[in-house]
Amino acid sequence: MRGKFITFEGCEGSGKSTQLRLLSEYLDKLGAEYVLTREPGGSEIAEQIRKIILNGKNTEMCDECEALLYAAARVQHLKEKIAPALERGKLVICDRFVDSSLAYQGYARGLGAEYVANINSFALENFTPDLTLFLDISPAEAFKRKHGADPDDRMEQLGLDFHMKVYAGYKALAEVNPRICAVNCLGTKEETQNNIRALLKMKGVI
Repeated sequence: MRGKFITFEGCEGSGKSTQLRLLSEYLDKLGAEYVLTREPGGSEIAEQIRKIILNGKNTEMCDECEALLYAAARVQHLKEKIAPALERGKLVICDRFVDSSLAYQGYARGLGAEYVANINSFALENFTPDLTLFLDISPAEAFKRKHGADPDDRMEQLGLDFHMKVYAGYKALAEVNPRICAVNCLGTKEETQNNIRALLKMKGVI
């Protein structure tokens, strides 16, 4: 029996890393069998691609190259880590997946959903997540919480206007796709975690 595939999405600084850590600790207490991974990355080759994408010195990277690098890292990650885990019946929890490409490259970069869908067809046709949790917090509030953008992260350095477009992209995706559930993140990290656990229980994941 194939395992369940859960993804977490959100703008930079939305708190995904913190929430995934808290969820991991909770799942450990439950004795749940799961795989926690991330994109871009999650496997050796995909992690190497991640370094290229996020390197703050790679300012000349064109939008199409960026989108294709994300898609390439995703395919490698799927083949090496996600697919085998799902085939073993594991719960797979991934920090970002193809919705990130739709929001960042499709909407904010202006490449369009069709272009992003085409280059990610393998992922979309074979590995649509069972549930996606969108940590719903505006970029302005998120960057305020994390005390500004990381100077070494090329994506974080793209400016508030760009990240507002990303946020609008996520909101648009959530409106038309029932798989994507928004999580209110305006409270404490503990309150946000409780919201996440409640959603996962309601959806029969935990």
